[in-house]
Amino acid sequence: MSAGEREAVIRVATAEQWWERFFRYGPYGLLGLATAVSAVTRELIMSRADVYTVAVLVPVALVLQLRRGRDPSGPGSRAALFHFVARTLLAFALTWCNPFFSIFATLGYFDAGRLLPRRAVRAGMLATAVIMAGSQSGSGLPPVSLMNWITFAILFALHGTLTMVFAQISNREAEQVRTQVDTITALESANARLEQAMAENAGLHAQLLVQAREAGVADERGRMAAEIHDTIAQGLTGIIAQLQAVTSAAATDPELAGEHLVRATALARHSLGEARRSVHNLLPAALEHDDLPGALKKTVTTWSQRTGVRAEFTVTGTAEPLHDEVGATLLRIAEEALANAGRHAAASRAGVTLSYMGDEITLDVRDDGRGFDPAALPPYRGAGGFGLGGMRARAERIAGTVEVETGPGLGTAVCARVPLVRDD
Repeated sequence: MSAGEREAVIRVATAEQWWERFFRYGPYGLLGLATAVSAVTRELIMSRADVYTVAVLVPVALVLQLRRGRDPSGPGSRAALFHFVARTLLAFALTWCNPFFSIFATLGYFDAGRLLPRRAVRAGMLATAVIMAGSQSGSGLPPVSLMNWITFAILFALHGTLTMVFAQISNREAEQVRTQVDTITALESANARLEQAMAENAGLHAQLLVQAREAGVADERGRMAAEIHDTIAQGLTGIIAQLQAVTSAAATDPELAGEHLVRATALARHSLGEARRSVHNLLPAALEHDDLPGALKKTVTTWSQRTGVRAEFTVTGTAEPLHDEVGATLLRIAEEALANAGRHAAASRAGVTLSYMGDEITLDVRDDGRGFDPAALPPYRGAGGFGLGGMRARAERIAGTVEVETGPGLGTAVCARVPLVRDD
């Protein structure tokens, strides 16, 4: 059970307890108050016969209430119906003797719904309205003049309207109570089922923890494998290529050999930095100071200089700040696609396009190389960020897709499509 549900249950229980106390002790208080006020005003309002009548009826009303306290039957029962009718008649007689006994008669507005059958609630409240209107008509019951009768009629209309309002409120409260009781019962049943389920699943808890731990270890191994492949392995490949160029050009062109050596050194430093960032699960260094378009432009330029392949970078749409995970994923896919083009495609041109398309962002990497047969590729075994399978796995982690269009001699186009999640 949630905190809100517990609070609702507590409120219902508190309201019920308050009403129970009112219906248990309130009638005595109202009868006592009405009797006290009537005693103070008896010389102004009551005759000797009225005083004697009140002296008899007040104890009868008290006994009637005590009897009700010993037999609190539910609404619609004979005992409850008898109590309401008898008390209303006593209140009517007492108010006839002294209008201030209408204080006691007001109980009919409150407990008609608790004592009477549903179809008789309005009738009981209208009877109470007659008593209240008569007590306020100016001459008590019965009205003695035409003006008193007119006043009585107006007040009865007012009290009758209030009676309908009270009846409607009573019905709504009853319906609300039934709904709350049903809700509490359903919650108790749900809690019992939940406890049973928890007891049944207690034996699986340790196994689930072990599986979760193993899954976390496997996921971390996969992440590290992907980062090593996409950063360190590619960096080492570039370093080897630059050192081979140094060896080839050392004897014939020392200046060119020096340039290749500087590039190899820069690649080594970059690979070392990326390795440290991978260990700490940080953003790629290219995204630390640039947004995704800036990082991709530098990546394409660096790759073109390293491989000698002419490459262009294009941005379409309105650039927006992206969530770190989206930017890192697209950057890694671009690096992997360019690395594959440099190693396998023998391309002379390449193009990278980043497109902002409303709720989506796409990355297209194209080359005019030799292409390949997608059906001839070995299946991806989920071992990390290797090749096309690794690119697809990266995109799927953020609910994206990677599609490849290629064929022998037709070049290759890699299209990554992911949701555009903005940086908050």
